[in-house]
Amino acid sequence: MAFPVTHIDHCSVLITDVGRSREFYGEKLGLREIAPPRTFDFVVVWYDLGGTYLHLLLKPQPDSISSRHFCLHVKDIMAARQHCREQGIPVDETVKIPGADRFFIRDPDGNRIEVLQWDRPYEPATDGRFLV
Repeated sequence: MAFPVTHIDHCSVLITDVGRSREFYGEKLGLREIAPPRTFDFVVVWYDLGGTYLHLLLKPQPDSISSRHFCLHVKDIMAARQHCREQGIPVDETVKIPGADRFFIRDPDGNRIEVLQWDRPYEPATDGRFLV
């Protein structure tokens, strides 16, 4: 492997109703909600799964070309970015997350994959914001 992956950082799924989803994931499953990044200007609900995270993205309806993705955590984001470019894989830079560097790529079927390196642990109290 050209850039060693350490683990899957998070899973992201689409939702169409925040209240219903919070009831299912937070109340029924007992997951702990944390504040998503304060830099996001869209509705997203984050859950801490003990160092791995679940992200729920609000959309009017599910679709096949979407923000759904899985994330590969890497030790050297610059090397991973360079490797993708050398392989002819388009790199999509996106909204910054406090304490992290990341980019997105797509597989041949169009599935979205995030590649991420944390510079420091995510701090929900200072880096995040809850829905109003």
